[in-house]
Amino acid sequence: MAGAVLSVAIVGVAAAMTVGLASVGAAATFAQRLAGTADAAALAAADAAAGAVSGDPCVRADEVAAASQAVVTLCDVVDLTITLTVSAPFGHFVANASARAGPPP
Repeated sequence: MAGAVLSVAIVGVAAAMTVGLASVGAAATFAQRLAGTADAAALAAADAAAGAVSGDPCVRADEVAAASQAVVTLCDVVDLTITLTVSAPFGHFVANASARAGPPP
């Protein structure tokens, strides 16, 4: 009987670890996707600031972020340099990612 209890405990611990590691992996994947969204939005805004495409840089950034279900929470335009932050919900949390685009310093 003690062996059965030990076996059940081992299976329970393994299942809990699997769920925990899967959650951490999902969060890491989401963070990388959000960082990519921030990069793409910053590049689109920099193109608008440089005149390569028409429109307001922050509006362009918001359009790109919205395509990935994210929202631009900060958009700062200084000359041709764009610094922005995007946010998106991940479960009960809100994740943020920042990016900068423009000419080299």
